[in-house]
Amino acid sequence: MKHYYLGMAAGYAGGRWLSHLCTIGVRRDRTELKRFLTQKYGGRAVLCKNGRSALALALKAYFEPGDAIIVNGFTCYAVYEAIIAAHLRPIFADISRDDLNFTVQSISKAMLRGEQVRGIIVQNSLGNPVEMRKIEKLADKHQLLLIEDLAHCAGVRYDDKREAGTVGAATILSFGKDKSIDTISGGALILRTLPRHEIAEPTKAPRPSDHLRAKFYPMFGALCRTLSYIRLGGPLMRVLVAMHWVEKSADNKLDLKRRLSNFEAKLALKQLKELRKGGEPPLRGFCYVRNRQEVLHKLMRAGFYFGSFWYEKPVSPARYYGKVKFPEEDCPNAVYVGEHIINLPNCCSRRDLRPAYKIIKHYLEEGADE
Repeated sequence: MKHYYLGMAAGYAGGRWLSHLCTIGVRRDRTELKRFLTQKYGGRAVLCKNGRSALALALKAYFEPGDAIIVNGFTCYAVYEAIIAAHLRPIFADISRDDLNFTVQSISKAMLRGEQVRGIIVQNSLGNPVEMRKIEKLADKHQLLLIEDLAHCAGVRYDDKREAGTVGAATILSFGKDKSIDTISGGALILRTLPRHEIAEPTKAPRPSDHLRAKFYPMFGALCRTLSYIRLGGPLMRVLVAMHWVEKSADNKLDLKRRLSNFEAKLALKQLKELRKGGEPPLRGFCYVRNRQEVLHKLMRAGFYFGSFWYEKPVSPARYYGKVKFPEEDCPNAVYVGEHIINLPNCCSRRDLRPAYKIIKHYLEEGADE
């Protein structure tokens, strides 16, 4: 049987989509979420339309226009968009192929390529924690502010047992599709230290169209997954995107004036309370393969759509890559990863993914683990 796991709200299987659809939030839910975030991460909480808006507000609060900030060399366009919206300059640092994160050495090299470097965005790629103690020492030495982006890593702990989000000057949460906290849309900022500039807290309600898309996407995903058994799931999802009833994650526009919806606040609070005290596992597993397009094609024919998340380019999606002017010569590992990575969702069991593993293992790069 064929079943499309990614790109169709895979995390909302088993009837979870119905619970999402039926959730009704009130203003008190936003108040309770802000109180919880303040207690958990230790700072002033601000609720935003999405993660990129939260990141842009954080950068505006702590940096001056024209400042440069270090960014992981394997990231999404939303991060770049937030940096540009804050009138800052991104300096990409190359990554390790072992965990997809930049290192102290690559950060130091990146700093030589830019003036007025004032901060570092730490993203803990796919939930794999960085060497935070070493990065902290480097940041202290050069008086750099750390901004922790928890889109992939809410609940993850560093090797010294500190929880991600409790270290930097500010903490960012994204509640978008396939994130650690997934309510389809939304985000939050926690200002953990006194900002240099006061920021205006978003107060406008979400647009009705955005609200409805966030409400109904899991239901559409469930329908498409069901229809994928007769090969109609993919075509239906493309129709829904064309009609703007479904919005691709990368196209969720940055907006500094609109806030999180009440029902998303209720869902986010519930998921945050369910985070494991001992630390969360990585969001996704990954490996490297030869002839990736051939692998993706075979996976798709077998019913596994693995081409929807962070592929093709170091800054994804590929359709936005030309805007970034990514320094490929300075980030060879990021370029390699962008060409060879396959990542697998940990929300699906190994049993469900067994047919996919059988295809992938024939293409694994030498030295890669299955």
